[in-house]
Amino acid sequence: MEFTKIDGLKISAEVKAEVKEEVGRLAEIGVVPCLAVVLVGDDPASKIYVANKQKACEAVGIKSLSYILPEDTEQDELDELIESLNESGEVNGILVQLPLPKHLDEDRVIKLISPKKDVDCFHPYNVGRLWTGDPFFLPCTPAGVIELIKRSGFEIEGKDCVVIGRSNIVGKPVSALLQAENGTVTMCHSKTKNLGEICKRADIIVVATGHPNTLTADMVKNGAVVIDVGINRKPDGKLCGDADYENISKKGVAMTPVPGGVGPMTIAMLMKNCVKAVSGE
Repeated sequence: MEFTKIDGLKISAEVKAEVKEEVGRLAEIGVVPCLAVVLVGDDPASKIYVANKQKACEAVGIKSLSYILPEDTEQDELDELIESLNESGEVNGILVQLPLPKHLDEDRVIKLISPKKDVDCFHPYNVGRLWTGDPFFLPCTPAGVIELIKRSGFEIEGKDCVVIGRSNIVGKPVSALLQAENGTVTMCHSKTKNLGEICKRADIIVVATGHPNTLTADMVKNGAVVIDVGINRKPDGKLCGDADYENISKKGVAMTPVPGGVGPMTIAMLMKNCVKAVSGE
């Protein structure tokens, strides 16, 4: 097997084209999906993420509403805004950009969003449905990981899958989704012993630790599929993932680059959830 780059830009464009088609069908019956995005403070990275989400909405025909709140917004003010968006007949999806300023309670905010409008799939109700095999929304980044693997022509069923990282945002939910596809999943983390030996057996590796070079070439067998969810900035300002792309890509593997891998898929799957939110249950 030669090296194969798994192109997240190409695959995310396919997903967004499908979403645009569905949005067009909804428009024919007078329905326009609407996403409300709430940003508290002026964190530069968060501003970029919000702008990218707005562009994606525009591209597929989803209406987007932005609520930019000052850094010193009080908890009660934010709570009131979310409750009003929950009650709004126009808004189908609500996304509060994280992280929030330290004086605000993220857990409280996540639980306050209506599960039917929780397009990030962070609410405990939606997390519970995911783990019991009856999901409504799928978490955006983990769902994007699954789409990258499947749309690149790789089977998950019966494969030995290793997930490095156990966060609530990526590690845990991507493990649930791999199991739902009948993969055999091993979850690894900072306390795992013999990580290299475990990874060498894997057919599919998903790495999401937030640390460069967590996965190195000697830990990956030929023929493996490597999905790198990490995004880190090198001292020279360039972006890199959690895997050593330069050296792993010299092997006969399939792998996502950073940037241009998982990142574009996260927003594409968010658009898909916005359309899903229209249907309710």
